[in-house]
Amino acid sequence: MDDDNEPRRRDDILASLTRQSLDPLSVDELNDRIAVLEEEITRTRARIAFATSHKASADALFKKS
Repeated sequence: MDDDNEPRRRDDILASLTRQSLDPLSVDELNDRIAVLEEEITRTRARIAFATSHKASADALFKKS
Protein backbone atom coordinates (compact mmCIF):
# COMPACT_ATOMS: atom_id res chain seq x y z
CA MET A 1 0.00 0.00 0.00
CA ASP A 2 1.22 3.52 -0.74
CA ASP A 3 2.21 5.62 2.23
CA ASP A 4 1.22 9.28 1.93
CA ASN A 5 4.17 10.19 4.16
CA GLU A 6 6.73 8.64 1.83
CA PRO A 7 8.68 11.03 -0.38
CA ARG A 8 7.68 11.08 -4.03
CA ARG A 9 9.75 9.01 -6.42
CA ARG A 10 12.07 10.95 -8.70
CA ASP A 11 10.08 9.75 -11.72
CA ASP A 12 6.74 10.84 -10.23
CA ILE A 13 4.61 12.46 -12.93
CA LEU A 14 3.53 15.33 -10.66
CA ALA A 15 7.13 16.13 -9.77
CA SER A 16 8.01 16.02 -13.47
CA LEU A 17 5.14 18.35 -14.28
CA THR A 18 6.28 20.94 -11.74
CA ARG A 19 9.85 20.84 -13.06
CA GLN A 20 8.83 21.57 -16.65
CA SER A 21 9.93 24.96 -17.89
CA LEU A 22 7.03 27.20 -18.84
CA ASP A 23 9.28 29.63 -20.72
CA PRO A 24 8.94 28.05 -24.19
CA LEU A 25 5.13 27.93 -24.02
CA SER A 26 2.93 30.51 -25.71
CA VAL A 27 0.06 32.21 -23.92
CA ASP A 28 -2.39 29.91 -25.73
CA GLU A 29 -0.39 26.85 -24.66
CA LEU A 30 -0.31 28.10 -21.08
CA ASN A 31 -4.09 28.62 -21.13
CA ASP A 32 -4.55 25.11 -22.54
CA ARG A 33 -2.32 23.75 -19.78
CA ILE A 34 -4.40 25.54 -17.15
CA ALA A 35 -7.63 24.14 -18.64
CA VAL A 36 -6.28 20.59 -18.58
CA LEU A 37 -5.02 20.98 -15.01
CA GLU A 38 -8.37 22.41 -13.87
CA GLU A 39 -10.16 19.41 -15.43
CA GLU A 40 -7.76 17.10 -13.61
CA ILE A 41 -8.42 18.93 -10.33
CA THR A 42 -12.17 18.45 -10.84
CA ARG A 43 -11.66 14.74 -11.62
CA THR A 44 -9.43 14.32 -8.57
CA ARG A 45 -11.90 16.06 -6.26
CA ALA A 46 -14.68 13.81 -7.55
CA ARG A 47 -12.53 10.75 -6.78
CA ILE A 48 -11.84 12.05 -3.27
CA ALA A 49 -15.57 12.58 -2.70
CA PHE A 50 -16.32 9.05 -3.92
CA ALA A 51 -13.58 7.50 -1.79
CA THR A 52 -14.70 9.42 1.30
CA SER A 53 -18.33 8.40 0.79
CA HIS A 54 -17.36 4.79 0.10
CA LYS A 55 -15.22 4.64 3.26
CA ALA A 56 -18.02 6.15 5.35
CA SER A 57 -20.44 3.54 3.99
CA ALA A 58 -18.04 0.72 4.75
CA ASP A 59 -17.36 2.06 8.25
CA ALA A 60 -21.09 2.24 8.93
CA LEU A 61 -21.61 -1.29 7.64
CA PHE A 62 -18.86 -2.81 9.76
CA LYS A 63 -19.32 -0.62 12.84
CA LYS A 64 -19.52 -2.71 15.98
CA SER A 65 -22.33 -1.99 18.41
